[in-house]
Amino acid sequence: MSERKVLAGLDIGGSKVLAVAVEIAEPDGRAEVIESVRLSTGLGPEGVVDTAARALEALAERLSDRGAGRSASDPLPARPGRVVPPPRDLFSGVGIGIPGLVDAARGHITHAVNLGVGPGGLPLAERLGRRLDLPVVVENDVNAAALGAAAHLRLGRVDMAYLSIGTGIAAGVVLDGELRRGPHNAAGEIGHIPVDSAGPVCSCGQRGCLESVASGSAIAERWSTRPGSDLPSGQDLFAAAADGDPSAKALREEVADSLAAGVRMLALTVDVDLVVLGGGVAEIGEPLRHAVAKALERQATGSAFLRGLDLAARLTVVPRDQPVAAIGAALLALNPPLLPIDTAGPANPPAPTGPADPPSAKAAVKATTAAPPGAEWTVA
Repeated sequence: MSERKVLAGLDIGGSKVLAVAVEIAEPDGRAEVIESVRLSTGLGPEGVVDTAARALEALAERLSDRGAGRSASDPLPARPGRVVPPPRDLFSGVGIGIPGLVDAARGHITHAVNLGVGPGGLPLAERLGRRLDLPVVVENDVNAAALGAAAHLRLGRVDMAYLSIGTGIAAGVVLDGELRRGPHNAAGEIGHIPVDSAGPVCSCGQRGCLESVASGSAIAERWSTRPGSDLPSGQDLFAAAADGDPSAKALREEVADSLAAGVRMLALTVDVDLVVLGGGVAEIGEPLRHAVAKALERQATGSAFLRGLDLAARLTVVPRDQPVAAIGAALLALNPPLLPIDTAGPANPPAPTGPADPPSAKAAVKATTAAPPGAEWTVA
C-alpha cells in the first residue's frame, strides 16, 4: 500500500499569496492539488513572515475541515469552536516562491523590492521554520514555476525553459529533470537583455530590454484597454487584434517579435527541447503561442540555420489558471525534488506546431500530451 504525504506550496506576490496543498503518493510519486487559499500579502520582512504563516494556518484549517483527499468543490462545514491542528501536524514540508533575488541554498531572500525586503534581506526559511516547526525551502518564483510547469506538463527528463511573461520577464531552466540556478543564482534572467536598440529606456538603464518592450507592464504602457473591457491589457490587445483593429495587430506583432527573440535566446544558449510560455500575459493562451510561433518562423525565413532548428515547433503554453509556481514550490519541499513526477493533470496543453518537427521536438510533444489513464488534476 502506498503512503501519502502532503506538502504546502506558497506563491507570494507583491499583492497576494496563493497557497496550495499538494498530496503525493509514495513510492509512485503521483501528485494532486487538494486544497488552496488566497490571502493579501503583508509587506516588509515581518509582513512576509506573517503572510506565509497565516497562509499555512488557513490552509491547515481548510484541510482539517475538509479532510485530505475530499473534493475542493465541497462546501466547508460550519463547526464553531473547532480545534485546528497546527500546520506541522498536516504538512511534511513547505516550499515558497518569491519574486526577487533568493539564495536558495540558505532559504534567504536577498532582495525583493515588490515585497518591501531591502538589501538587509530576510532569512525566511529559518524564521518561518522556527515559528511553525516545519522544514521550509525558499526559491525564486520563476524557478519554482519552471519546476511546476515541468511536472504539470509531465515532461519527465525533457530539457525545458519556462519563459515567465508578467510584470517583468525572466526564465527558469530545467535540464534533465533538475532546476538549474547557476553559481550566482542568475540563470534565465533574460529580461534585461536588449532586443531593440531603438526601444524605450528600461528601468535598469539600458535601452530596449526584452522586459521593456514585451512584458505585461510594457504592453499596458503602449495599449489602452478598450472602454467596457475588464480584461488585462495583454488579453485586451490580443482580443482587439483578433477583431481586426489595425493598431492592435501591429502591436501584437511587435510584442510577438520581441518574445520570439527571447525564445530564440533560450533555445540557442541552452538547446532545450521545449520552451513553455507562462506568467500573467500567457493567460492569453493559444493565441499568444501562435503569434510567437509565427514570429519565429518569420525570423527564420532568411536563415537556413534557424529553419533547421525549427524553434516554432518547440513552443507551448501553460494552460490557464494552473498555479505552477505554487505547485513547483511544493515539489521543492521534497528532499530531493521528484522529477519526473507522475502528476495528475487537466486537459492536454496545446501541442507545439510548425512546418516540421525535429526528433527532439517530437519527443517533447509526446511528453506533453501523454496523460496517465484516468488522470485528473484537481485545483481548488
